[in-house]
Amino acid sequence: MKIRLELLLSLGLMVSGGLFAQTPAQKSKVEKVAPVPTLDLQDGDTFVFLGDSITHQCLYTQYIEDFFYTRYPDRQIHFHNAGVSGDRATHALARFEDDVASFKPKYVSVLLGMNDGEYKDFSQDIFGVYKKDMLEVIGKIDELKSSPMLLSPTMFDHHQLELRASDPTFPFKNREFSKQYNSIMAFYGAWLREQATGNRYAFADFWAPLNDLTFLERRSEPDFTMVTDAIHPDAGGQVVMAYSFLSQLNPDRRSVSAISIIKQGKEWRGRGVGGKIDGIKELDGGNGIEFTFKARSLPWVLPEEAFGVEMKKWKTPGPAIGYKLTKAGHRISNERLKVSGLEAGNYAVSIDGKSIGKPVSHVVLGSKIELQANVNTPQYQQAMQVALLNREKNDKVIRPLRNLWSRIKGLRNRHADDPTAFQVEYEKLKPRIDEFLKSSREYEKRIYQAAQPKVRKYVIRRVVK
Repeated sequence: MKIRLELLLSLGLMVSGGLFAQTPAQKSKVEKVAPVPTLDLQDGDTFVFLGDSITHQCLYTQYIEDFFYTRYPDRQIHFHNAGVSGDRATHALARFEDDVASFKPKYVSVLLGMNDGEYKDFSQDIFGVYKKDMLEVIGKIDELKSSPMLLSPTMFDHHQLELRASDPTFPFKNREFSKQYNSIMAFYGAWLREQATGNRYAFADFWAPLNDLTFLERRSEPDFTMVTDAIHPDAGGQVVMAYSFLSQLNPDRRSVSAISIIKQGKEWRGRGVGGKIDGIKELDGGNGIEFTFKARSLPWVLPEEAFGVEMKKWKTPGPAIGYKLTKAGHRISNERLKVSGLEAGNYAVSIDGKSIGKPVSHVVLGSKIELQANVNTPQYQQAMQVALLNREKNDKVIRPLRNLWSRIKGLRNRHADDPTAFQVEYEKLKPRIDEFLKSSREYEKRIYQAAQPKVRKYVIRRVVK
């Protein structure tokens, strides 16, 4: 029995991590694989994030929102966080109608499983309950004519658990955990992916990227972690989750913009991908060029601090490490500038009259420079204001709303044998829920106003010593 269990967990680990992944050529010989569903959010669509405390943290959800607010400022896309701490699939079912269905979502992502396994060794009975309840959750989403987006459970960090065993501030110091729990989460994720594949649902793997990046970093930093309390990913880990969500589900705008300007004979010609170039003009004496460019999007940037308010739990380092490890800026937020045909020399680049950094050579400009992570550009600064406003929305509205839903879960448990008594208490809290939702919509309007791209003037001038 022990050998079978270890084999079962190992298979789950390898399947979720992609070690058994087939090449396209192999797949064509074995079976016809249905196209992977992609994310297609249009103007007026609503997206619901359904989950447990990892969703309740309002971090990976916030970072995904930031991406859409800045990448699609021309679309009014609405987001609703439906995460509640401690939830299992059965709890999500209990609040589904009011916390999910009422928003008439186009998509519902589902991140559950960490609590469903009960932190115990693998049990077919425990897994059977999870499977039954998850299938019912997915069925309810289907009944709404919405698209389920299944998300694998995240990493359980056993090494971090051992390191913090004697830490008096560790919130789980007196709790028992299975020594195979991370592998069990891999198995849960592998089963979930099979459901997605068989039913052509979208699926994003969080478990493998978190584990893979942690494993690689521990080669040089043995105690590296992105899950400080062993369960809840830090902000850096939540960026890995957001990046994995976005990169695996293929939104149609994977880059911000690409400006290409070249001199042909005596004429300067330009091409702008993701925006419009106007007014290309050579500077006096042939010392450079100027032009205007209006991008359709802003870069995906994240606040340096995860929270803008004091947090009693989920204290976490900022998101920068996750952004760095995934190379998220280069891969799904690229903003390029390329100018070919400049006279030999070094050139200062300014946007809206402000320098974006040290001068660069004509060779570098002729190859390309990337701007998405340049804090000096006005578009980066504008995007940061959007992200900070969204962080404020999540700090002041969304997380308090999720706390209220935690309270509602407590009331439901307390009155489990008296549904009428629960309904009386719940009705008293509904006005507060409505207030939070109204405030969220008001924030959303402000965020979209702040995200509207502007015409920017670029000047590329040769530096004369």
